Amino acid sequence: MNRTFTTEFAGRQLTIETGDLAQFANGSAFVKYGDTVVLSTATSSTKPREGLDYFPLSVDYEERLYAVGKIPGGFIKREGKPTEKAVLTSRVIDRPMRPLFPDDLRNDVTVVNTVFSVDQDNSPEIAAMIGSSIAVAISDIPWNGPIGGVILGLVDGEVIVNPNAKQREKSLMYVTLAGTKEKIIMIEAGAKEVPDDVMLDAIKKGHDEIRNILAFIDGIVKEIGKKKYEYTSSAVPQEIIDDVNDFGYARMREAVLALDKNVRDENISVLTADIKAQFAEKYPDQDANLGTAVYKLEKKVVREYILKEHKRVDGRGLDEIRPLSGQVGVLPRTHGSGLFQRGQTQVLTTVTLGALREVQMLDGMDLEEQKRYMHHYNFPSYSVGETRPSRGPGRREIGHGALAERALEPVIPDEECFPYAIRLVSEVLMSNGSTSQGSVCGSTLALMDAGVPIKEPVAGISAGLVTDENDPDKYVAIMDIQGIEDFFGDMDFKVAGTKNGITAIQVDIKTDGLSNDVIREAFELTKKGRMQILDDVILKTIAAPRAELSQYAPKIVTISIDPDKIREVIGPGGKTINKIIAETGVKIDINDDGRVFIATTDAEASCKAIQIIQGIAGEVKPGQRFDGKVMRIMAFGAFVEFLPGKEGLVHISKLDTKRVDKVEDVVKIGDIIPVVVLEVDKMGRINLSRKDALTPQAGK
Repeated sequence: MNRTFTTEFAGRQLTIETGDLAQFANGSAFVKYGDTVVLSTATSSTKPREGLDYFPLSVDYEERLYAVGKIPGGFIKREGKPTEKAVLTSRVIDRPMRPLFPDDLRNDVTVVNTVFSVDQDNSPEIAAMIGSSIAVAISDIPWNGPIGGVILGLVDGEVIVNPNAKQREKSLMYVTLAGTKEKIIMIEAGAKEVPDDVMLDAIKKGHDEIRNILAFIDGIVKEIGKKKYEYTSSAVPQEIIDDVNDFGYARMREAVLALDKNVRDENISVLTADIKAQFAEKYPDQDANLGTAVYKLEKKVVREYILKEHKRVDGRGLDEIRPLSGQVGVLPRTHGSGLFQRGQTQVLTTVTLGALREVQMLDGMDLEEQKRYMHHYNFPSYSVGETRPSRGPGRREIGHGALAERALEPVIPDEECFPYAIRLVSEVLMSNGSTSQGSVCGSTLALMDAGVPIKEPVAGISAGLVTDENDPDKYVAIMDIQGIEDFFGDMDFKVAGTKNGITAIQVDIKTDGLSNDVIREAFELTKKGRMQILDDVILKTIAAPRAELSQYAPKIVTISIDPDKIREVIGPGGKTINKIIAETGVKIDINDDGRVFIATTDAEASCKAIQIIQGIAGEVKPGQRFDGKVMRIMAFGAFVEFLPGKEGLVHISKLDTKRVDKVEDVVKIGDIIPVVVLEVDKMGRINLSRKDALTPQAGK
C-alpha cells in the first residue's frame, strides 16, 4: 500500500513515498526534495555468502542525465561507468551506514540510489542519503540505524543548512555531515581556510538538524517498518577465541612491538602459523576461524596498549608524529615534483601544467561543466609489499585523489593570474597509514617546485581513536595513525589545512559515532600536527613557490583583442585558428571576453602567433610588414595571403626593385614573400608591396 510522509527539511518540503515503486526490494523510498527526485532501494540476499570474512555491502549512486535534461556526450549516448562524483557520493553514503550493520552479517546487501530529477537548489546527494537510510530502516534487513545527513555552508559568517545553488557559490565551505541522534558518524568537507572553532560550531548546528530529520524517519519506521530477519551468524565460536587468546596473548604482545612494519608483519605471520598448527587437530576445517581469532587477538592487544597503557606499538607518544622528510625537484623533466615521507608512508607527487584547452570537461548533473585543476592518486600493490596486478583506479583511489584535490583547491591561483590547466598525480610508493594526507603534503611541495603561486602551503595529518567497549566515554585519541592503528582503531580523522584554517576533512568511523568532545580533541591534535609539518618540513624544504616555471613547462602569454573580432580569429569552422596553430606549433585558447592565451615553450613561435592574431583582430595599417603566401597570380600582379583569411594585391610594379615584365619571373604560387602594406582603400581592399619590403628603410 502506498504511503506518503512529509516534513520540512532545512526550510523546504521533503516528501517520502513508499509501498508503490520497486516492490520487490526489501525496502524502498521515493524521495522528493523540491524538484529533486531520487529512488532509494535496499535489497538483501536470503542466505550468507560462504567464505567471506567481511560484510558484503554495496552502495551505488546512479546518475541519469535526463534528470537535468541532458543527452550523454560521445558516440554511445547512454550513461556508462559511474562519474567521479557518483563514486564519491556512493562512498559518502556507504561510510556512515556500514558501521551500523551487524559485524557477523554475511548476507549480501545492496543499496541503489537512482537520480530521476535534479533541482540544483536541493541536493540529490542528501536526498539519496536520507532515502538510503529510510529504505534500510523500514526493510527487514538487520541494521542499527537510521542515520540522517545534511550539507553545511558558510555564507557571510552564517552557517547554512542545505544551501541552495546561489548560496553554494558564495559559501566558504561545503560540508557533508551524517549522524545518529547521539553522535556524528561521518564528516566530508571542503573549505576555504575555515578556522577550527567555526567548523566545530557548524558541525554542532548540523547535528541539531540531523536530529530533526531522524525524528521524522523514526515516525516512518514506527508506522511501516518490517521486523528484522534472523540471519546465520558468522561469529567465531567463543571456545576458539578463548583458546587462541590463552595460547598466544603473551607472544602477541611481543610480536606487535616493532618500529618496522615488515618486521611486525613477519612476527605476526610466524605466530599465526604456530597457532594454526597448535589447534589443527582440535579444530579441523576451522582454518578461517582460527585466522579470524588471531586477527581479533592482535586487535585486542593493540587496543589495550593504547587504551590502558597509553603505549603505541612503535614506541611513539600519543601525540607524536613519525619521522618526517621532504624533497623537491626529484624528477628532472616533470614541471614540478615533491616527495613526502612520514614514517613508512611515502608519496611522490608530480605537477603538469597545460593550456586551458586541456581542462577536464564534465558530463554530469552539476552546474560545473569543466575542471581546471585535477588531482589523481595511485596506490600500486608494491606500496604494501603485495603482488596484486594493476586494474586501474578503484573507489578508494578516486576518493583519496578527490580528498587531496579538495584540500588544495582553495590555494590554487585564479585563472586570471595563472592561466594554466593543472594536473597533479600522487604516486604512493610506500604505505603505512594516511597516504591521502601524505599526498596533500607531497602535492604542496610539488606545486611550489613547479612555480605555481599557491596562496598558502597546505599540510594534512590524521588522528585516530580507541574507545573502551564497555565504557564509550573512556577513550584515547592519537596523532598520526599508522596502518595497524587504522585497522584496529575506531576512527581515521583526516584534516588538511593552512596556517589560517581548514581546507578539507574526511572522517571514517568504525563505531556508532563520535561525541563533540572527541571531535574537538581530534581538531586540536590535527591542527598541532599540520602546523608541525608546515614548519618543520614543507617550509624548510622550499620556502616559497619558485619564481620561474620549469624550462619544460609551456609559457602562456595573454593578450586581449576586441571581442567582436573573435569570430575572425577563429574563422569558419575553426579554419583560421587551426591554421595559426599549424603554422606556429602553439596552443591557443580564446575567452568570450577577448582574452587570448597562447601556450608554447618556443618564445619565437609565441611572438609569431601574437603577431598573426593581432594582425587579424586589429586594423591593418600602412607600413606594417608581413611574410605572406602567394595564392593567385594574375597578369597585373599577385594576390598574397599575409594573415590567415586576409589577402592583398602586390601589383606587378611593386614586385621587385627592378622592372618586371612577367609576374611569374619573380614569384610562383606557394612562395612565401615579405610584403609591406601600402594602403587600405575605401572598399577595404589592401595593396601590398614586395619592392618596399626589400628596401631596408621600408615601413619607417
